[in-house]
Amino acid sequence: MNELPAAWIDTHAHIFEPGLPAVAGARYVPKYAAPLNRYLAVLAANGVARGVLVQPSFLGSDNSYLLAALASAPAVLRGVVVVSPDRVDADLSPERVRDLNAAGVRGVRLNLIGQPLPDLFRPEWKAAGQSMARHGWHLEVQASGTQWSALAAALSNWPSKIVIDHLGLPHAENPKAIHSVLQLFSQAHVWVKVSGPYRSSPQEAADMFARLMKAGSTDRLVFGSDWPFTRHEDQTYASILEWGRALAGEELFDRMMTTNAQTLFGWAGPTYCRRAEPALQGPRD
Repeated sequence: MNELPAAWIDTHAHIFEPGLPAVAGARYVPKYAAPLNRYLAVLAANGVARGVLVQPSFLGSDNSYLLAALASAPAVLRGVVVVSPDRVDADLSPERVRDLNAAGVRGVRLNLIGQPLPDLFRPEWKAAGQSMARHGWHLEVQASGTQWSALAAALSNWPSKIVIDHLGLPHAENPKAIHSVLQLFSQAHVWVKVSGPYRSSPQEAADMFARLMKAGSTDRLVFGSDWPFTRHEDQTYASILEWGRALAGEELFDRMMTTNAQTLFGWAGPTYCRRAEPALQGPRD
């Protein structure tokens, strides 16, 4: 057993199990379990200290499973929730944001793939953004194609931090979308998650990363494993770490997983833990 600095933070993972109520019309509902204890074991086996749980899209705005996980391991977890577009004023009222913040939540996710775009200029969204900003939260956006240009004005004027999921899901056949993401990243309140190369393609992800390096500050890049790689379960945790390290280089990758992530999520610096050698490997991990 070796005592090692445990500073790394994985900013994007999902947990779930069969039997949780899925939303009607969900594009994909996994048949397997990805529970918290397994995720924590994968983190420990790979030398990662802390993790961020992002509400899976197929569970909709019922964040109870995620919130229970945060309560069980508050020192090592933060969360990003989903809210109902019809209940923004209630789900993100000042009182609710305060309570969720105390529970470890640090952001709200909009997965807009195949969905109508919300009008973020509406009063209820503007009020929600102000409440989120007071607590240092971010709005995490997964979008693609023409959605990015349609969202650009609202995201540029959003009062809290913005996080772009999965490098913006770049596709070479849609250069306007890539341009919109790069323009957004040039703004000081916009961050990007370096994650999910298999959700576009490794080459498109690498090309986008190189362009992001020129468009904005590398202090606003963070790494997310996207565990357990839904729809791409042939990935392993070790391989996705190696992809990030090879893409960014050792120094930047370390910053993405330490100081950058700490800044985005308002977390303190390194703690120490004991880790077994060598790292464990398991199915889909």
